[in-house]
Amino acid sequence: MPLYECVLIARSEITQQQVDTITDAVTAQVESESGAVKKREYWGLRNLAYRIKKNRKGHYVLLGLDAEPVTISEMERQLGLNEDVLRFMTVRVEDIDEAPSAPLARRGEDRDRDRGFRGPKPAGRFDSGRRRGADDREEYRARDEYRSDRDEDQNEEN
Repeated sequence: MPLYECVLIARSEITQQQVDTITDAVTAQVESESGAVKKREYWGLRNLAYRIKKNRKGHYVLLGLDAEPVTISEMERQLGLNEDVLRFMTVRVEDIDEAPSAPLARRGEDRDRDRGFRGPKPAGRFDSGRRRGADDREEYRARDEYRSDRDEDQNEEN
């Protein structure tokens, strides 16, 4: 049987459990017509590139399907009738990759990334409230530490 990938976007007002219910209905329909769901990924609630039916966000789901074309056309018809589904797109593929798709892999990398030191915090409206003296600023402390290290190095050379 041919292989397909289907990405569907559901309205942001519904819960993740309701999205799972929609996905379960699609899975049941495909499996009842001797097809199989090889891959199922929930990508989460994401921003849309543009407004669709007054929605700015949507729940994204990816399905990897092994089914006949008649089954896929019936599945697309049912998704088109569902009011909670904003958009869907089904594409025929050569093989279904078992590895996590790009959005899931990227999300894992973002969590593991270390941001590092970004420099001293600028004084502003959300400061702690205590007044800092001129010598208490982080830039001055860093400068003074650098100078003391440089002076110690020069003393050791002499």
